[in-house]
Amino acid sequence: MREDYRLYHDVVIFDTTYRTNRYNLICGAFVGINNHWSNVMFGCAFLSDEQEESFQWLFNVFNEAMGEDVRPVSIFTDQDKAMTNAVEAIYPESRHRLCQWHIQQNAISHFGHLKHDRTFQNLFNKCLNGCFNEKEFEATWQRMTTEYGVEKHPWFNRLYSLQIKWCTALNNQYLSAGILSSQRSESTNHAMGFQASKTTSVTEFFGIFETTMRRWRGEEERKEFNSIRASPTSAFPLVDLLQHASQIYTMELFRVFEKEFGLAMGTRAALITHEDTTLIYSVDTVGNEGSSHHVTYDCGNNLCVCTCRKYQVMGIICYHIIRVLHMHSVQEIPASCIHRRWTKFAKTEVWKRLLPSDMRRSAANEAINWRRSTLTNVHNLITKSQKVMEARVIVEKFFEAANAEVIVLLQKLSVDAETNTQTTEERSILDPIRVTMKGRSARKKSGVGKKKKAKKVAANDRDAYIPIPRLL
Repeated sequence: MREDYRLYHDVVIFDTTYRTNRYNLICGAFVGINNHWSNVMFGCAFLSDEQEESFQWLFNVFNEAMGEDVRPVSIFTDQDKAMTNAVEAIYPESRHRLCQWHIQQNAISHFGHLKHDRTFQNLFNKCLNGCFNEKEFEATWQRMTTEYGVEKHPWFNRLYSLQIKWCTALNNQYLSAGILSSQRSESTNHAMGFQASKTTSVTEFFGIFETTMRRWRGEEERKEFNSIRASPTSAFPLVDLLQHASQIYTMELFRVFEKEFGLAMGTRAALITHEDTTLIYSVDTVGNEGSSHHVTYDCGNNLCVCTCRKYQVMGIICYHIIRVLHMHSVQEIPASCIHRRWTKFAKTEVWKRLLPSDMRRSAANEAINWRRSTLTNVHNLITKSQKVMEARVIVEKFFEAANAEVIVLLQKLSVDAETNTQTTEERSILDPIRVTMKGRSARKKSGVGKKKKAKKVAANDRDAYIPIPRLL
């Protein structure tokens, strides 16, 4: 869990809605999102109350367990005053986000007769996550409160005072991995508690927790294997940017990129201005003039920035940038536009450390096979060249150059070339000596078996059989 937290700590979801246990304790789960767009568990705790002091104690203990030098970029919780105060006290540098699902559920109880008004609901939802910038949010909120007469409503005024915690337009500089609510944590609680009841003890819950974690780990290993070994299929030809995306992203994130790639095909781009190697384009969807965004492309440094800020929020480039890159025949996604947390290589170092011993033996066998095949190729090359002086000169020069390059490489890697030279000899492994154990057989022999054994002993006595020992 520490390894996962160091990789995916940028987005943390904390929720305390689960209470199914014998002691009525509050179960709080710290959940993140891995590179396969799946839940990953960072930690789980039991609390006896939901006071601010309890939450502060919990966050401090969690930090100590995970590492004091690592803090989340965005942390999602429900709309609880004590939890909010604790988050602001312990994580002042993190962006505290409120669960939009809880806000929508609470809003329904305050809508009154407006809960049946589709236009009002659309405006409210647009304020939540449909605006691109603060100016658009303010205009939409002003229109909603004025037209429907809720500008003096205490609940809406209180919600407006917390706008920085729930409005996506005001949080587009902080990575949230596309998460808008803490429902992932609630689904985690549900997954852990599918066998739990009011009579479940803490020790019984721990067994359920371990079983759930093993299932999650197995699913993660399966997705990791499929992402590395399998090649994704696509409705589009796998060329240029799409081909590169299939090589670096996991299967799940490749689908996200593929969707953006498809949207890019329905857009148009117009050059607004350029200065030296920096070009600014206006990209919009055909038939939707209001969807225009500006993309700044630095050809010299291969940098792209879009005003929609999807990369800053999601960690994957938008279709506006894809359109500009496609126009310039760029065949690979710029390194500045690749977030490592979504790639196949996000957990490479961790998997290497957790590599089982049989996998390491497989790697050693692979080195032996390579050595044998290379010796065969070298032998064939020498055999072909030995009768022609010119060919022999070419081979000798090739060996001298290769040897010099290898020595330089090993010196850079601080490896002694001489100690890397290994000699192997063929060893034939024989079966061990078979030892007949003393003692009476547990299985009773039948009458037929006894007669067969008596005949065999008599035959051995007649033939004076002398056993020959095995040679090792």
